[in-house]
Amino acid sequence: MSDDLNTQRDDLFDEGNLALAIGNLEEAADCYKQVVDLDPNFFDGWHAYGMVLMKLERYKEAIGAGLQATTLQPNDLLAWTALSQMYVANEQIAEAEDAKQKATILGIGGKIVKD
Repeated sequence: MSDDLNTQRDDLFDEGNLALAIGNLEEAADCYKQVVDLDPNFFDGWHAYGMVLMKLERYKEAIGAGLQATTLQPNDLLAWTALSQMYVANEQIAEAEDAKQKATILGIGGKIVKD
């Protein structure tokens, strides 16, 4: 990705973080969506997007973003924990337990995907 696109992505991400900090969840979601549209491989964008979607009670969309985050960084403890919370919010308990189990493995030093 070019430096200009990286700068644009980072600026939008910062805007999303600011919107989130002041409680403007819809604006934050819009910014994070633009971030992941610009850079589909940006883990932090997907994670933030999923979390704000969950706060907006848009659970199915949140799960999609959470799954993308865990795909990009399968050994990220926070991503699996967040995904588990998203599944619980959507009443998908079996899926939540699976994600929680992966978070537990990571929490004790294990790996989901070997390097």
